[in-house]
Amino acid sequence: MTSNRYENPVTGAAAGIRTRVAGLGSRCPSQARLRPQRYAIPIRFCANKSEGYSLAYYEEKKLTEEAFSRTYFWQGNEACAEGAIKAGCKFFAGYPITPASEIAEHLALRLPQTGGIAVQMEDEMASLGAVVGASWTGAKAMTATSGPGFSLMQELMGYAFMTETPCVVVDVQRAGPSTGQATKCGQGDVMQARWGAHGDYASIALSPNSVQEMFDLTIRAFNLAETYRTPVIVLADEIIAHMREQIQIPPSDEITVVNRKKPKESDKMFFMMDEIAPMPSVGEGFNVAVTGSTHDETGRRFTADPIVHRRLVETLVGKIRNNIDKIVEYEAHSVEDCDVGVVSFGCTSRALYESVESAKEKGIRVGFIRLKTVWPFPEKAVYDMAQNCKAIIVPEMNLKEMFYEVERAAHGAAPVVPVNKVGGGEMITPEELTAEIVRSAK
Repeated sequence: MTSNRYENPVTGAAAGIRTRVAGLGSRCPSQARLRPQRYAIPIRFCANKSEGYSLAYYEEKKLTEEAFSRTYFWQGNEACAEGAIKAGCKFFAGYPITPASEIAEHLALRLPQTGGIAVQMEDEMASLGAVVGASWTGAKAMTATSGPGFSLMQELMGYAFMTETPCVVVDVQRAGPSTGQATKCGQGDVMQARWGAHGDYASIALSPNSVQEMFDLTIRAFNLAETYRTPVIVLADEIIAHMREQIQIPPSDEITVVNRKKPKESDKMFFMMDEIAPMPSVGEGFNVAVTGSTHDETGRRFTADPIVHRRLVETLVGKIRNNIDKIVEYEAHSVEDCDVGVVSFGCTSRALYESVESAKEKGIRVGFIRLKTVWPFPEKAVYDMAQNCKAIIVPEMNLKEMFYEVERAAHGAAPVVPVNKVGGGEMITPEELTAEIVRSAK
């Protein structure tokens, strides 16, 4: 695209990329494996841009498993899209929005190659509505957006929770509220991911902190959605979505893929069961009603019965809360023996590792919990760490959204200290985090 804009030969641009990539190994040993052959397919795509969006992007390797299962140098949004395909996604509906548009662009190219469909809708509400409908036809379905679009989706999020519809919603956070700073990173959608829709329900939200986790956690999001028949949010952010890193794609037989429970011919109940109810697909002959109104086990509306409504929302909440140990995932380090604890997530957590080493050089032991699952929140893990440290630090690119959740979970066992930075996409640096660790250790 750059080559075309400045009227340079595209093939020359591709050759230049090859030359630069070839030198990576000598200048940067950690990137020694990133040789030109790793870029052969993207370069081929670049060379075909002048002819339009050609399927030549993956033509060279014919999408063979041997070609695809290896090391790549991908953008976070690309990794998310490829993770969705590996998880079995067959339908994407979305509306362009910075900084999530690359997910839609990539899936618009790739889904048709894998037997799927990608559709650009008229807005974000229509996008999630289409995703819910596609899921009820039996397809694994997803959408991707950012803060303003995520706000528009909340009515349909509530509908998806109420109808127990498995789907994945990727929210690439940016600085808000409203239009905010469209190209700058933020982490201000944490509480919206939990409480965005009205009424009683429990949500699952995952938080990647690397390009590898954009791939891995997107697959996990689909698996959780299929297991618990619920929408699952991938709560990414602009930094992780737009950075490029080395990523390892395992062979398909090493990737766990979960599919929803299907009903037997004799089944009549498809909602609010003690165990996760089987989910029929439209056209299979079960004649199930799918409504956002209060309904019984068969899907029939009961809008005046308090007992039916109580049982329904208790099921929506219980199927998540009763399986917290299976759902929650986090990275923990020295939580049982530390002077200062840290709870972090997303791009902000990337400063954590250098800070731990810097503090260690100063004789300060730092333990941390790095959240891969933001919701449900790992209350017990945070409380246990609070009992073993002088203070807990919560760095985040918002004004204390996660801070209050950590403070609640700590139950006063240790003071909780916020480190916040908002606006302009400026990240919390290792130096800033280390300085707060030193202060809190005194």
